[in-house]
Amino acid sequence: MTRLILATRNAGKITELKAILADAGITHELVGAEAYPEIPDVKETGVTFAENALLKAHALARATGLPAVADDSGLCVDVLGGAPGIFSARWSGTHGNDQANLDLLLAQLLDIDTPHRGAHFTCAAALALPDGTERVVEGRLTGTLRRVPHGTNGFGYDPILQPEGDTRTCAELTPAEKNAISHRGKAFRALVPVVRELLG
Repeated sequence: MTRLILATRNAGKITELKAILADAGITHELVGAEAYPEIPDVKETGVTFAENALLKAHALARATGLPAVADDSGLCVDVLGGAPGIFSARWSGTHGNDQANLDLLLAQLLDIDTPHRGAHFTCAAALALPDGTERVVEGRLTGTLRRVPHGTNGFGYDPILQPEGDTRTCAELTPAEKNAISHRGKAFRALVPVVRELLG
């Protein structure tokens, strides 16, 4: 059994990927970055989600000598040409201030009519091996941006993205409902055949 590292300290992400791998019959041990506290977090200096995911996966694989998975995700708004994109977590200037990011985006879209408020969450998930082998897959959740936040589940821009075919926002879905359609869930599930191919 191979140990596989997920480049995150987010317990929810680790649980999600563990469940996806288990459902697929993959028994490799999965641990998060907290298993290697001596390894510093990697700066996301890439200009695409895929580049950032690869940067993190390669850094962990090199530092530990083990296969590593990393992901990067964000919200891409059609009328903003795909922004905030890789800057989603720091759109307002402060990294991780969800409320400020949300408020700024809503203000920027104030005059945009509903038919033009299309957007999607994108997630790139990368698997890197210590020998430099790499694979990247992507997942998307497409929808429309609401004018007023709704719901208390989730985080980030979840309260304003209404998935295609639903009347609720991502923040109004149960965790199980969201995982079934989420961009990260789709990307992690797309990793399953990659893990099988590279790790057996």
